Amino acid sequence: MACHCAGAVAPILSIWVLGDGKPGHKNQALGLAEALGRLRPCKIQQVSLVGIRGWFARLRAVTALRPSASLPKPDLLIAAGHATHPALLWLACIHRVPSVVLMRPSLPLRWFDLCIAPAHDFRRAPASTHVLTTMGALNRVQPSPTATRRGGLLLVGGPSATHAWDGDGLLEALARVCDEGGGGPWQLTDSRRTPLGFLERVRQRLPAVAVFPHAETPPDWLPARLAEAADVWVTEDSVSMVYEALSSGTRVGLLPVPRSKPDTRVLRGLGQLVNAGWVTPYSAWCPSRGLAAPPQPLQEATRCAELVLTKFFGGEGPPLA
Repeated sequence: MACHCAGAVAPILSIWVLGDGKPGHKNQALGLAEALGRLRPCKIQQVSLVGIRGWFARLRAVTALRPSASLPKPDLLIAAGHATHPALLWLACIHRVPSVVLMRPSLPLRWFDLCIAPAHDFRRAPASTHVLTTMGALNRVQPSPTATRRGGLLLVGGPSATHAWDGDGLLEALARVCDEGGGGPWQLTDSRRTPLGFLERVRQRLPAVAVFPHAETPPDWLPARLAEAADVWVTEDSVSMVYEALSSGTRVGLLPVPRSKPDTRVLRGLGQLVNAGWVTPYSAWCPSRGLAAPPQPLQEATRCAELVLTKFFGGEGPPLA
């Protein structure tokens, strides 16, 4: 995949993105790579490690990759997910190029040239030039170029390591938002964690809401809806979708679901968003005032891309041959 910036004269930056097949990890890695592509000419090559079991087998697989016209030698390596880390380090050694790991690794931070991770992954701010902290995980969503927004979007998750499930309570909250929130029409989608049968309950209780099962939507469906919606409500267990919604620049509310753990890094991150006025929790929502507008669109991928270019390429890219 090639990305080009109009009028740019810098040489093309070759980026290899290592993937383990997990959608969330892919979303983060491509979020950074595509942000780099919006800043300067680049060629993004995805290197899949899906189906290759064991770190030694993965090392053999990436060692066999030979740069060619279709796979230019990398200038930068990006990876997310523990399964990709040994291969990332090995490729960085082979090609003598910077390695960027997304999310806090289990391996020592100093082994990587740069770690980009959410601030809530750390108890205290790390004092290291190898670490760049962000508000939430990076993603591919960009601020909407459209000034006019209308309608609302409801994003439903499900039981997780940090949250339990209360379908009855959530259904009541959804009904109140749709009845009193105004600004319809409303659309709703779920996630792979949403309990079976919940969407049917939504259809029966809220027939005016358009329901789109996540398994039946294309990859670009959610970013497109985020770009259009005036208000987005997200169950607070779906942290990645909270940050995606904020990245689009829309107003965001948090739908209540029971917490199975009272104090986790994820919940601390959500609390910081609430305290800073980025999101409105359901318990503090007043229909007459509506959801609070975020201070600005969250553009963490762009900010990180700018810092990556400055750190490794003097703000422009690889040196001319």
